[in-house]
Amino acid sequence: MDSHITIRPAGPDDIPTVLALFDEAVAWLVSQGRTGQWGDKPWSANPKTIALVEKYLTTGSAWIAEIGGQPVGTLTLTDGPGSYIAPVEEPERYIHLLASRHGTGAGATLLAHAAEETRREGISLLRVDCYAGDDGKLVAFYERNGFTRTEAFRAQEGTWPGQILARRV
Repeated sequence: MDSHITIRPAGPDDIPTVLALFDEAVAWLVSQGRTGQWGDKPWSANPKTIALVEKYLTTGSAWIAEIGGQPVGTLTLTDGPGSYIAPVEEPERYIHLLASRHGTGAGATLLAHAAEETRREGISLLRVDCYAGDDGKLVAFYERNGFTRTEAFRAQEGTWPGQILARRV
């Protein structure tokens, strides 16, 4: 398979593709014994996660990363966070629905693309929130990609440890 990653816009027709990428990510996390982030059930079998993907792919700027024409990652940008995170007092772009095939480099490539899109739109703040439990590898991934921790939070009735991170672009 060609290792060159290309990024293309995504839309409502890509909902099954994005759900498949999340199903793959959940299966990989389960194989690592890491079910705290997204549980152990496929996103494509959960009405709430299906609705979440439908929402962001119809209202945000969604992207698909591909290698050799095969989807290996996805990310969506919006003008702000979900309802569980306080907005900020300046224009921002907020990352939602980032998933990538482990070991492809698609996650880092999508984050670089998100930074470039944010900069191109004349906005200097890019934020994301993520699962901060278990071994902290996800937070460290964002930090390796230029993000800085801003504040911790608890989601899902206080059971899910989260971290907000920001990057100036």
